[in-house]
Amino acid sequence: MESARTLIWVILGSGLGGGLRFLLSTWVDKQVGQPFPWGTLGVNVIGSFAIGLLFFMTDVEGKWALHPDLRQFFLVGVLGGFTTFSTFSLQTLHVMRSGDWHLVFMNIFLSLLLCLGACWAGYLLAHLANHSAK
Repeated sequence: MESARTLIWVILGSGLGGGLRFLLSTWVDKQVGQPFPWGTLGVNVIGSFAIGLLFFMTDVEGKWALHPDLRQFFLVGVLGGFTTFSTFSLQTLHVMRSGDWHLVFMNIFLSLLLCLGACWAGYLLAHLANHSAK
């Protein structure tokens, strides 16, 4: 088991990430309306990009090497609380139950494609930054 200090960092980060998720996804949904969960999709894309970038930028060979507790704070805590794959699953199920299969497949396809693409983009950016002139 991780140290109590690390656990506290993760708990604090999770609260911050969850709060940010709520604020951003609610704001986006109010701006564009329903029935498609644009706020959740946006949060998942941003979170996927950020985790791809931070994971590779903050490891021991990255440009922004962080103390392991701070890495856990950001990667497990903040981004774990911020990204919303469980919410994505529940919202997709609700759309399924309404029978709007076009929106179901659009949400699944866009979430998978954009989130994986954003994570890859974060990795590429980190790779370029880590290997630029030091």
